[in-house]
Amino acid sequence: MPVHTTAYVALVLAIVCEVAGTTLLQMSEQFTRLVPTLAMAAFYAAAFYFLTHALKTMPLGVVYALWSGVGVVLTAVVGSTLFKQVLDLPTLIGIAMIVGGIVVMQVFSTVTGHRL
Repeated sequence: MPVHTTAYVALVLAIVCEVAGTTLLQMSEQFTRLVPTLAMAAFYAAAFYFLTHALKTMPLGVVYALWSGVGVVLTAVVGSTLFKQVLDLPTLIGIAMIVGGIVVMQVFSTVTGHRL
């Protein structure tokens, strides 16, 4: 597998683990439920582990922008669907701007090392 592909796989795994950890953070009910709290810690640890692998070949700013941006979008979707949290228009506009920023970075930036 090419190095950049491996970095993106690691980044996707980091994002998935971070979103799972954040979901479990909500489910831990302020650390009063043991199993969600322990699972949250494990997923956050895994997220940072995979993040370090993405950082081997990708710039820190790019990795962090993708990790946090995609994480915000997915966490908002999880909150909306799983926890029935309402996303108002300003929130949806902000999320759309995050997605737009990610697309611009991936399509037009030469720093990311590839184009979609």
